[in-house]
Amino acid sequence: MSRIGKKEIIIPEDIKIIVNDSQVEVTGTKGTMYYNIPSMIEITINNKILKLHKKNISKQAQALHGLSRSIIYNMVIGISKGFQKKLIIQGIGYRAQIDNEVLIISVGYSHPVRIEPTKDININVENNTTIIVSGINKEKVGEIAAKIRSIRPPEPYKGKGIRYENEVVRRKVGKAGK
Repeated sequence: MSRIGKKEIIIPEDIKIIVNDSQVEVTGTKGTMYYNIPSMIEITINNKILKLHKKNISKQAQALHGLSRSIIYNMVIGISKGFQKKLIIQGIGYRAQIDNEVLIISVGYSHPVRIEPTKDININVENNTTIIVSGINKEKVGEIAAKIRSIRPPEPYKGKGIRYENEVVRRKVGKAGK
């Protein structure tokens, strides 16, 4: 039973949602996003409140009901507020910089690692050790942040590497700590 799919989405004043036959278009100040609605889901909009309904009762319809609601809700939040992830670089000599909208990361390899973001993703670097990935699409922001983190994940002995802002790295005792 999908509890997420039953929740209604309250549409902010500055956002416009257009529902075509099988597509939802969310437009606002930050941009426009599209989502193709599964054939088992039906959408109704009344007084700035969007609700999703299942056309039939099946296991797949249940799954798509909650999924569709989450995706449309994330589109509304992304267009109105946006999403961001903060990454912190720890380690001596580890740093990041932006050059012509390309992120260049030096984390102990023999060469700097270059990451080119897609057109709807913004990457900013604060004080050489904090990377902020922001955009309107939650999935793409998380994907780029995970790609940056995977360059040098935090290691448990000294804590060096790239980690998320609130990530807790469990530390291990080395050889000498019997």
